[in-house]
Amino acid sequence: MNQAGRRHEKRAGDRAGYRAGGRAGAVALLLAGAMALTACGAGSGSDGTPDLSSGSRKGQSSTGGGQPAPDAVAPETGRSAAPEGDAESGASAAPDVKAPDYLSTFALDVDTASYGYARRTLGDGRLPAAEDVRPEEFVNSFRQGYERPEGNGFSVNVDGARIGSGTGGGGGTGASDWSLLRVGLATRTAPPASERPPAALTFVVDISGSMSETGRLDLVRKSLTILTDELRDDDSLSLVTFSNEAETRLPMTRVKGNRNRIKDVVAEMEPAQSTNVEAGITRGYEESVEGHREGATNRVVLLSDALANTGDTEAEGILRKIDSARREYGITLFGVGVGSDYGDAFMEQLTNKGDGNTTYVGDETQARKVFVDQLPAHLEIRARDAKAQVAFDRKNVQQFRLIGYENRKVADEDFRNDSVDGGEVGPGHTVTALYAVRLREGASGTVAKATVRWLDPKTRKAEEETGTVTTGSVDGTLWGGENDRLQVAAVAAYFADRLRGGDLPGAPGLGELASRASGLAESTEDSAVEKLATAIGQADRLQRGAGTDDQPEPSEGEIG
Repeated sequence: MNQAGRRHEKRAGDRAGYRAGGRAGAVALLLAGAMALTACGAGSGSDGTPDLSSGSRKGQSSTGGGQPAPDAVAPETGRSAAPEGDAESGASAAPDVKAPDYLSTFALDVDTASYGYARRTLGDGRLPAAEDVRPEEFVNSFRQGYERPEGNGFSVNVDGARIGSGTGGGGGTGASDWSLLRVGLATRTAPPASERPPAALTFVVDISGSMSETGRLDLVRKSLTILTDELRDDDSLSLVTFSNEAETRLPMTRVKGNRNRIKDVVAEMEPAQSTNVEAGITRGYEESVEGHREGATNRVVLLSDALANTGDTEAEGILRKIDSARREYGITLFGVGVGSDYGDAFMEQLTNKGDGNTTYVGDETQARKVFVDQLPAHLEIRARDAKAQVAFDRKNVQQFRLIGYENRKVADEDFRNDSVDGGEVGPGHTVTALYAVRLREGASGTVAKATVRWLDPKTRKAEEETGTVTTGSVDGTLWGGENDRLQVAAVAAYFADRLRGGDLPGAPGLGELASRASGLAESTEDSAVEKLATAIGQADRLQRGAGTDDQPEPSEGEIG
């Protein structure tokens, strides 16, 4: 694991301001300016391969042509990394065959809701829907033990191991040729609660009829009561509820001297009618703008089962209504999902594009973890619009595949285009990206270079950090090796892949994964890993009972 020095780069443009027009219209503001952004410095080491789009995740605009990190770019499909010259001559290629792709670019993601909801679903005796399973959120639910930076940026940790074929089935022909590469990004740990900036939090609570189910509104009331005792005296809180319409129950109020008043308002919430998420978020941003505090962390927290059925039920339409307020005031959106029937995809879309993240709370233990251990400590934002780009060495890498992050992909050429949306990351967060990588025969030297780019939340200055990994760092054996945390990440990723019917090279069957997770729970003494083992065992029994225990073989040939 190596780390290169940080490179500071100036952002070649400023975001134009927006103007608010009073409380009633604060979240329906028209865009009063436009972003102008020119490309930031070109990556070194380019061999002249044409720049071609390899992703689809665009931000609000792309007025400036961003430039990729070193190496060539090509389309998302066909990531078979031919040696230099092999696919360039075009002698036998069809006219529409494009240059091989050696880059992988994606927006950072610290969400964990997909894993939390999958555990809840399995506990209820059901397999989660494949479309609700996002492997990166399974992996990011576990500690990785990365080295952390001294400053406010990121550390970049890159390592890996040989996968092997496993002993429980599912390895597939040629699986021993594959390695698992781990790119780990970490921010500095959160400061003591007394040192963080004050918070101005607007809670938007779903009180629709569906929230009457046990484990929904009752759990939200408990969560907010817990949090009220955890917030500092100089923090502020407002409360909005919504069913078919939205209502302000508590305007922005300092916590000092008002804890009992806040708890009384929370206790009075009762289920009502339909679910108008649009009305709730719109009113929530109005309250957040009116109660905005300079120098504080201003955030809207949505607590809902996200089963929108009234008003605008599309995330894009809702976000357009609060876009200018979000940008001008820097208000971020944090989603907390509840309920056995939960609109996971809808909540994820809202928070991803609302400059925030989402988690899932299924019981009071999880509620305490989120509202006592996580939310108060992680209120700050350490990095805005953070993206990662991994450049694979074409001389040593034959094929690679990013596990998950399908809806977080960014076009390679937009890596340094700072008008293209990235992810928001707070203090103490880690982000892990796992790749299945097939090395060339006799490979030696660099495997990949990982670069993370982000904007400073206060200055909006772009910064980067890089790390590299060599063949010597991925030669060890994955299973039974010394790196327990890498194995935990692998188990979580393979578990998610099995749940959505994937075909990752070397993926063990669920029975073997459950056994490995149990062993890792003992060696790490981590209760979270023990719960992972339980969830995998539940999934294994459900699949066997449903007659779906046949495990798919991993694809050979080109992988996307």
